[in-house]
Amino acid sequence: MRIVHVIGTLDPSAGGPPAVALRLASAQSTAGHQVELISHGDASIEGDVRRSIARVPGSENLIRHAVPIGNSLDRALGLTSRRMLPGIVTGADIVHIHGVWEPILRRAGMTAHRARVPYVITPHGMLDPWSLEQKKWKKWIVLMLAYRRFIEQSAALHCLNETEKQLIVGGGFRCRCEVIPNGIFLNEIDPLPERGGFAKRFPALQGRRFVLFLSRLHYKKGLDYLADAFALLAGRHPDVDLVVAGPDGGAEADFRKQIEQHQLTGRVHVVGPLYGPEKFEALVDASCFCLPSRQEGFSIAITEALGCGTPVVVSRQCNYPEVTDSKAGIETELDPSAIANALSRLLENPELAANMGRAGRALVEERFTWPRVAALSLDLYSRLVSKA
Repeated sequence: MRIVHVIGTLDPSAGGPPAVALRLASAQSTAGHQVELISHGDASIEGDVRRSIARVPGSENLIRHAVPIGNSLDRALGLTSRRMLPGIVTGADIVHIHGVWEPILRRAGMTAHRARVPYVITPHGMLDPWSLEQKKWKKWIVLMLAYRRFIEQSAALHCLNETEKQLIVGGGFRCRCEVIPNGIFLNEIDPLPERGGFAKRFPALQGRRFVLFLSRLHYKKGLDYLADAFALLAGRHPDVDLVVAGPDGGAEADFRKQIEQHQLTGRVHVVGPLYGPEKFEALVDASCFCLPSRQEGFSIAITEALGCGTPVVVSRQCNYPEVTDSKAGIETELDPSAIANALSRLLENPELAANMGRAGRALVEERFTWPRVAALSLDLYSRLVSKA
């Protein structure tokens, strides 16, 4: 099968969608298919993109197409992609589009439709009601003008969890919806790093336990809740610090101000983005992982924490009920007190935390690996192609 994935950017600082698209494509390629990946090319981040690709098992077999990013008008109208896409998309068996609002994505869908190639859209949470409320009028206008047709002409929407599917259907989109989760490559994290490696690189953490937040520093991720929760936690556990890792998505300055107001600057460590071995060292060393997000599709960061055997505290808005079902962590309401209490429960009970860590690893091994996810996606593609 010839599969073409399309995404706006492969910049690793853009969070989950680039990581997901790259890994799903690589897993499908490893399964024996011809897989191509289209994204905007940007010389300023090309080094980061190449390093990101090189870390992914099976990525050496991918065929990559870089669409010049052009000026703002070119990107907004998709002029360069309009010229390039027909030559790539025509003759494909299926096109898989990651995201919604980038013009190159809509252009890819239009091109596939004209070429009678079925296309799948993974919204990555972008059609969730919370997401649609952000820049609401702009999204409503483009939906009415063009993007609703792009969405509803798809062969299927690939939802990451059942809640996302129900919200999309309830939102009035007339589409076929299929639920397939994300995953991780176990051979990206195994063998797990020895404990203590992360603390060695950050001497302030030596001899101290820490809670780890690892994601983009964006309003959606609930850093404001985390700051207030840690303020409650810090007095109960004077030996516990907070590590915040990830690229700034616009919320770092406000988060730092909150921490200063709580007079906890010395116990909160904002360490920037972590990739590859450094990321897994942090996950292994953490006493627990915390993501109090306002909205998630299927968080790779949570899945990586579970795969590293680290217990997790996550908001219910992360849409990861398997955390509770498998006893791999604690889901909480978006409330600082509830988050602090959940963290305290793990910090005060090392045996419980260890049991949850083992349960999380078992969950990932059984259900959330990229080879398994790739097999589910390939089955979906086959069903859609047979109906085209």
